[in-house]
Amino acid sequence: MKGKKVIIAISGSIAAYKIPLLVRLLVKAGAAVRVAMTNAAKDFVTPLTLSTVSGHPVISDVSDGVVWNNHVEMGLWADVLVVAPCSANTLAKMANGICDNMVQAVYLSARCPVYVAPAMDEDMWRHPSTKRNLETLLGFGNKIIPVGNGSLASGLVGEGRMAEPQEIFDVLDTHFNANKPLKGKKALVTAGPTYEKIDPVRFIGNYSTGKMGFAIAEALAEQGADVTLVTGPTQLKTSHSGVTTIHIESAQQLFEASSQHFPDCSIAVLAAAVADYRPKQTANEKIKKKDAGLTIELESTIDTLKELGKIKHGKQTLVGFALETNNEIENAGDKLKRKNADAIVLNSLKDEGAGFGTDTNKVTILNKSGMKLELPLLSKKETAGKIVEYIIQLNNER
Repeated sequence: MKGKKVIIAISGSIAAYKIPLLVRLLVKAGAAVRVAMTNAAKDFVTPLTLSTVSGHPVISDVSDGVVWNNHVEMGLWADVLVVAPCSANTLAKMANGICDNMVQAVYLSARCPVYVAPAMDEDMWRHPSTKRNLETLLGFGNKIIPVGNGSLASGLVGEGRMAEPQEIFDVLDTHFNANKPLKGKKALVTAGPTYEKIDPVRFIGNYSTGKMGFAIAEALAEQGADVTLVTGPTQLKTSHSGVTTIHIESAQQLFEASSQHFPDCSIAVLAAAVADYRPKQTANEKIKKKDAGLTIELESTIDTLKELGKIKHGKQTLVGFALETNNEIENAGDKLKRKNADAIVLNSLKDEGAGFGTDTNKVTILNKSGMKLELPLLSKKETAGKIVEYIIQLNNER
């Protein structure tokens, strides 16, 4: 996205209030953004807001009384034009070549790819004339960003919502990165803790927040992978369109979800902090406190990494995580061999700033050949990026 030139063209829809966030996402990613808007759009979001977040004046009229706004030059400048939100009225004008405002003038002058993010009420969205106009735009080679389903400004619930800013950003990110190294590949990531029930209110678990696994899932998606994220209980969410999230609670549920998706994956990264033991018996009612104390008999949980290692074929890359407190390299290397993984990402709780609950991490990556890559203390997002780079290299060697 860095250095790419993007025009956001805004028409009169309540969804226009979301566009400053889209502009901010693009600018943060390094894109140069210019904004054009209809006069009707000004009722929903101010040019001052948009010029502030984009860093450039907003174009809404042919002239400001002093300077002529050259729509032809603007249309030729862009690498991509995004009409968002695109109201039913603007959609009809685009389909029929009507040019009575700056958005239409820029659209008709643009030689770059055009993306359209419709926004309207469900009845308008379903009207035959709207469908005809959409087909016309598709026939011109324009691309339609699918609408969402949810609460509408009319008070109804249904189709017609403009795609969320993050979703539009992801579409553009994919557009500019069509040759991403993992495009077309499927990946599986596990994240977070597992909870093993003692009774209806108590469980055996750990302090994992899921931050590392979520960061890896998003880093894989950013490289083009279609990611399935299997996560234990966590407060985290991802809005990346390339990540599909499956929520589980126990180690058994994590194994079942992972084993279901693993056969179709090129890459699997098992970053979840899975409980090694679970109660042999789970009480149906809350266990009452007794002065005599309580003894709970435990049994081993299923080892998902080991089980997937058994069925892994030669074209798959399987990566596990190891959290150690002593003999770190030796223990991680042993785990790598025993579980038939291609690499192990080692965390040591002795390293300050690493481990559960932090926003940073310090890891060492070990592979089958005995090579190890030590990474410095980085943010978990940066660490995830480095891990994914390493995985891409492993995957390419197959």
